[in-house]
This record gives sequence, structure tokens and C-alpha cells, in this order.
Amino acid sequence: MSSYDVIVIGSGPGGYVCAIRCAQLGLKTAIVEGRETLGGTCLNVGCIPSKALLHASHMLHEAEHNFAAMGLKGKAPSVDWDAMKAYKDTVIGQNTGGVEFLMKKNKIDWLKGWGSIPAAGQVKVGDETHSAKHIIVASGSEPSTLPGIEVDEKIVVTSTGALELGKIPKSLVVIGAGVIGLELGSVYARLGSDVTVIEYLDAITPGMDTEVARSFQKLLTKQGIKFQLGAAVQSVTVKNKKATVSYQLRKDDSAHDLTADTVLVATGRKPYTDGLGLEALGVTLSDRGQIITDANYATNIAGIYAIGDAIAGPMLAHKAEDEGMAVAEGIAGQHPHVNYDVIPGVIYTHPEVGTVGKTEEQLKEEGRAYKVGKFSFMGNGRAKANFAGDGFVKLLADAQTDRILGAHIIGPMAGDLIHEVCVAMEFGAAAEDIARTCHAHPTYSEAVREAALACGDGAIHM
Repeated sequence: MSSYDVIVIGSGPGGYVCAIRCAQLGLKTAIVEGRETLGGTCLNVGCIPSKALLHASHMLHEAEHNFAAMGLKGKAPSVDWDAMKAYKDTVIGQNTGGVEFLMKKNKIDWLKGWGSIPAAGQVKVGDETHSAKHIIVASGSEPSTLPGIEVDEKIVVTSTGALELGKIPKSLVVIGAGVIGLELGSVYARLGSDVTVIEYLDAITPGMDTEVARSFQKLLTKQGIKFQLGAAVQSVTVKNKKATVSYQLRKDDSAHDLTADTVLVATGRKPYTDGLGLEALGVTLSDRGQIITDANYATNIAGIYAIGDAIAGPMLAHKAEDEGMAVAEGIAGQHPHVNYDVIPGVIYTHPEVGTVGKTEEQLKEEGRAYKVGKFSFMGNGRAKANFAGDGFVKLLADAQTDRILGAHIIGPMAGDLIHEVCVAMEFGAAAEDIARTCHAHPTYSEAVREAALACGDGAIHM
């Protein structure tokens, strides 16, 4: 029996970052992973491959729609789907290989196989049992489906199958208008698929600032994506290599069918804890299958911790990373803190959407007095030059103190721009602090400054 200070179960962003931080702090560390490659869902079948396809399909969109206007003449490129998937796989390999290098660099043992916890202080991998003073569950999540839907990952697929389709479908139905559905729907819409998104609620991207969500839907509609909102999916049937989605409109209970080559089930994710032996150990789980932890990520069983998608909170890779570092530092005797009020969310469509902090709806519900500063990217010189004038920056600040309470950006590079606001919020900055900070010209970031100015006497360029 090999002995460690820490064994981390799962090598996704939460797990591998946690393992590295443990090693940096002098703890003898091992990581458990049953895949052939490290990196978990994110690097293998999630964040990274989807961004590769989003990038490639966006380049095609630019060639088809904007190159000629810039004097770049010639026929737009044709799509070699197999070559595009090979590019995606190369990107995956570079990233997973990088994580393996980091494990070796930090002298972290990779225990290859699927792990279970037969007893406190023990982790079983294959036929071998290892001991550890601290066990950290970073097992991540898996796609969730709806009753009446059988996934075969060929015609009816989750996000995993959607990254490996044999061919580009002529028609695609996406069930669920959340981040995953809209990102992958955008990929296939750009590649020529007729895409329809079916959503149970009356708006896309649940929980997002309503004004941003409405603008977002309009922009995606302009790109050719169709939406059927307020629709409850009843079943999906497959016949003659076609899938038929049966749904009922909530407003009048009318029944409808929609047939497509491929159906993407993007109805969220659920914690993946199967096979860990948590229930036999007595680890407390929520009704949703999440591992319940305290403020230090400890479960009710001494020496066992959990982070990331396996516990409560948004299922985001960067949230898992922060928790991974925090639990490592806590075990090492430090006093870490994760600020859950400043965890950004990003949708990597075009335009991108970046959000952090409170929405207007939340502030109204709290009865909090606030002010809004907005600036359209049509007033930004760099955005106009780059055919990226759609969207806006929306900053929310306390009406009395001017302290920034939230920001919502839809537009070019929104996923990067949002982090200026994140840093400002982490240090308790006021909108005026951003407004008085010099921003380089011409950059997209000037739109953030202009929104901050709009929280005061008004934007300059609008």
C-alpha cells in the first residue's frame, strides 16, 4: 500500500489544479484518472474541443460574410469536416499532454484507473489500495437527459457526441437553450445546418440578465438559429436514421413534432459520483446528487473533501480550479477564500457573452437602489473596424456608494473584457475607478470604461 498526504480523484480542471497546488505546498500527492488522458471532461470532450470548433466555424463565417468587404477577394473555403475534427483533436492532445507534463514536473503520481473509497483514508484503483491523509473528490459531472429520450451518441447526442458527428447534419434540433446548446448550435449553424433550439422556459440562457438575454436571442436569430420557447419536450423517437422531437407548447398545450438528422440534448449536467462508494461510506449527498460540504470543502466524513461540479454551485471549470486551490491551501494550514460573488460566466458564441455579479432582476428583487451605465459597441472604433459592433456593456453600481455590483457584456471578446470588472469587484472598486483609469485606444476595453462613465455624468462617445 503506497501512502500519500493527498489523493485527488479526478483530473479535470478542479482536480489537476488542486493536485499541483498540493504539490507546490510540499504535500506528497497522487491523482486518480481512468481516462487514457488527463484533463477530465473540459479538456477531452468539453470546453477545449468546443472552443476549437467555435473558432474554426467563426473563421468560415468571417470568410463568407466579411472578407469581401475588406478587399479580400476569392471563394470562401469549403469545409473538410474530418480535417476540422482532426484539428480539434490536435488541440485536445496539446492540452492533455500539457497537463501530463505538469504532473511529472510537480512529481505527482498518476494512479491510472477508476477510483473508489472503500474506507476513510483509503483509495482503491484497480486491484491496488492506497492510503492518504486527505482524499479530495473532484469527479466532475456528466450530461443529464430527459425522460423519454434515449441517447445513442450518433443521432440523439449529448455534447460529447456532438463533437464527433460522422458528418455535418442538414438539420439539428437542440433541446435546451443554455450555454452548451447555444455554443454547439452556433457551430453547426455556421457550418450550414438548419438549427432549431427548443427551450422549456420562455427565455434563453436562464438566470442571465434579461436585457442581455433578449439581445442575445435577436443576434442569434439573425445568424439563422430558430427558437421555440415555452416548449416541453415529451419524447424523441428515431426511425430511418431521422429523429423526431415531440413537444407541447406550454401556453396552449398544443402538440407538435419536429424531425431532424440530429438531436442534441443539452439540458444540463449532473454530478458524477457513481462507483466512488460514497453512500456506503455515509457521505451526505443532496437530493440532486451533489456532495454536501462545509465552508472548507470537507464532507461529513473526516479526511474526505469535494470540489467542483460534484458539489453545489455553478458547474464552471474556473470555479472548480479556485476550489481546488482553496482546499489544498486549507489542508496545508493556510486560510484561503473563494469569493463566489465574483465568478464570471462566459458564452463563447459570436458575439460572446460575459457576466459577473448581480443582474438587474436580482437587484430589484433585493430592493437595492442601483444605477446602470451602458455603452454600445457601435460607439467603439475598434469594434466597428472589425465588423463587431453588435452588443453592449452594461455596468450595475450601487446608487449611493457607486460600488460595482455586476456587469453584463455582449459583444466582441466579452469573455476577456469581463475580467477587468472582476478585478475591480474583487477590490471593492467603484464605477468611477474604472472610469478614471486610462484605457488604450483603439481597444474593445474602452467600451467598459464608457459604461463606467455612463454610471456618472455620461459616456463620452455616445
